[in-house]
Amino acid sequence: MKTLFTALLLIFMFACKSDDAVPETTLDGSLYFPSSTAWETQDKSTLGITDKELIDLKSFLETNDTRAFLILKDGKIVVEEYFGKDILNGSYFQQESLWYWASAGKSLTAFTVGLAQEQGLLNINDKTSDYLGENWTTLTKEKEDLITVKHQLSMTAGLDIDVADSHCFEPSCLQYKADAGQRWDYHNGPYTLLHDVLASASGKNFETYFEENLRDKIGMNGVWRFVDNDHVYFSDARSFARFGLLVLNKGDWGEEVIMADKTFFNEMVNTSQNLNEAYGYLWWLNGKENGYGARFTNGF
Repeated sequence: MKTLFTALLLIFMFACKSDDAVPETTLDGSLYFPSSTAWETQDKSTLGITDKELIDLKSFLETNDTRAFLILKDGKIVVEEYFGKDILNGSYFQQESLWYWASAGKSLTAFTVGLAQEQGLLNINDKTSDYLGENWTTLTKEKEDLITVKHQLSMTAGLDIDVADSHCFEPSCLQYKADAGQRWDYHNGPYTLLHDVLASASGKNFETYFEENLRDKIGMNGVWRFVDNDHVYFSDARSFARFGLLVLNKGDWGEEVIMADKTFFNEMVNTSQNLNEAYGYLWWLNGKENGYGARFTNGF
C-alpha cells in the first residue's frame, strides 16, 4: 500500500546523539492547543510565505499525490490544503476526510504503551508471554521467554522476517532467527501484537483503551481498522496535527498532563538499542545512522 498522505507538516525530528536527552524546543510565543470545536489560524505572512510560493507549493504537493498538508506556527494553522479524491468514499478530499497513518500509527501505539506502564498495567521489561500466554510464537519456551515488550517496541524480538508474510502475527509466522535483542528487523508481526498486549494488560479491547487514554483527551478522531494483517489507524489531518502538538509539548496537552512519565517519553524518542541508532520505541529518529544489517519488510 502506497502512502499518499504525503505531507502533513508538524513533523518532529530528534537529531540528538544516542546518549543525549531530547533537545529543548524553542517556540516563538506561547504554544496554542485547539479546543475540540475550533482551531485558531495565523496569516501566512507570519512565516513570510508569498502568494506565489504558496501556489508553487500547492502545485508540487498535488503533483506528488498529497491528500492533506498543514503548516502550524506555535500550534495555530497557517496553511491547510486538501487535494484529490478520497478513495474511501469517492468524494473530494477535505478537512473531514479520513486517511491512513501507515507506519506513523506505530507512534500512537508506543505512546499508549507508555501510558499503560505509567498506570501500572504493564512493565515494558516484562516477558511478552506474561500478556499473550505461552506459545504465541513457534519458539521453545526458553527462547520465547527472552522476548519482552521492550523488544517489541524496539524491533529487536529476534523473529524471522524471511517468512511468507512478515506482517502475519499468527504463531506459525513467528519463527526463531536469533535471541531477542541480538538483531534489529523492521517486523510488523510482533509490533501488531502490542495491541493484544495492551488489551490483556488493561482488560479492555485495544481500541477502547487507546480512545479513553489518548485519542479523546486531545480531541482527535479516527478508528483502527485491519488492512490485511496490519492494524492501521485512520483519521483526519487535524487529528494527526493534534498528536504532533502533544509530542512537541512532550506529552502535555496545554496544562493537562497526558503522559507524566517523561522518562518513558525521552526513551521513546531517543535511540532504544545499539543495533540501529535511528530507532526509538517505534519512532524513527532524524539525524542518526541506521544500524548495520537493519532489515525492512515491504508495506508499512
